Amino acid sequence: MKRSYLLLLPVAVLFCGCKAAPPSAEAVTAAAAPRDPSRITATGPILKRIKLGQPAWASVGSTLTVAARVEVDETRVTRVGSPVMGRINSLSVHEGEEVHRGQLLALLTSTGLSDGQLQLLKALSQRQVAQRAVERAQLLLKADVIGSAELQRREAELAEATAELAAARDQLMLLGMPDDAMKEMERSRTLNSVSRIVASMDGTVLDRKVTLGQVVQPADTVFEIADLSNVWLVADVPEAAAGHVAAGQTVEAEIGAFPGQAIHGKLSFVSATVNPETRTVRVRMDLPNAKRRYKPAMLATMTLKDNPEKKMLVPAAAVVREGDTEYVLVHVDSDTYQLRKVVLGQEHGGRRVVTEGLQGEEKIIVDGAFHLNNERRRQLTGSDGAS
Repeated sequence: MKRSYLLLLPVAVLFCGCKAAPPSAEAVTAAAAPRDPSRITATGPILKRIKLGQPAWASVGSTLTVAARVEVDETRVTRVGSPVMGRINSLSVHEGEEVHRGQLLALLTSTGLSDGQLQLLKALSQRQVAQRAVERAQLLLKADVIGSAELQRREAELAEATAELAAARDQLMLLGMPDDAMKEMERSRTLNSVSRIVASMDGTVLDRKVTLGQVVQPADTVFEIADLSNVWLVADVPEAAAGHVAAGQTVEAEIGAFPGQAIHGKLSFVSATVNPETRTVRVRMDLPNAKRRYKPAMLATMTLKDNPEKKMLVPAAAVVREGDTEYVLVHVDSDTYQLRKVVLGQEHGGRRVVTEGLQGEEKIIVDGAFHLNNERRRQLTGSDGAS
């Protein structure tokens, strides 16, 4: 029994000598720690395709581009009508024609004008009769044929006839009868039932709303005339952006009929109310139009610019997109980079404004970020597939 024990002892020692040493604490921690999926180490050809840089600071202003249109300057529009009811018997101008103040636009026949003229002639005759009566009374008074009371009565009748004549003349003036035509009628004692419709300002005839033979009322618009030497460029700004819009704000516009020709100006008006149907705010800028190039209803685009502010910018090539989120690759150490979520603003000349997620002194990949991020995703996919 003693001999068997001695033979087995070396075998036991041999097995004890082959047992592996226990792993260190650092090795256990490293094996247990999961790989950071946002990190990637650039190696080989990709390392040569990336370029490091830092965010830049520059003065930029935010912009908002909206659809716009050319409209008539409503402060330079007049709507011409007939002062009397009548039937159109002559039209002298058509749409698009340039007219001058006082120019004849149309003629109409009006019974109302005839009635007014008749009243004027009656008042004129009554005043003449009253005037002669006063003159006779003055002669009779001097001859002691009548008393002063009779003269005073006739003078009162003359004053009344004079007032009625003045009222009749004013009535005809309101009916559109020129002063020279009124004097000619008083001289000839002939009624003229033709009324003139004339332009009340210099401008362009935008619309003619009547035809020959049509009966018009005093409230009807017969012609619409506008001075197109200045027009409005109007846009509707979404309610959500209306808080950043104010009169005097810089505007850059382009009209579709003249591509590549930028128009610069400032907002002259911002509506104080929101359109409840479209949820927009109406804004406009004045547009000089001496050569009549810009025509009402032309389509355009309007870009509103805020006052410049100093902001952080990164090249658009530095931004990578994952789903609906935007990232940049930040340098960690050596050739290792980490995907960092950022909040970006508008683009300015190929650069994006960074509002959150970066510090100005951090280094990022400014070129080649797309390729390195693709490699990161490939490694993640490969590791997932291996597990």
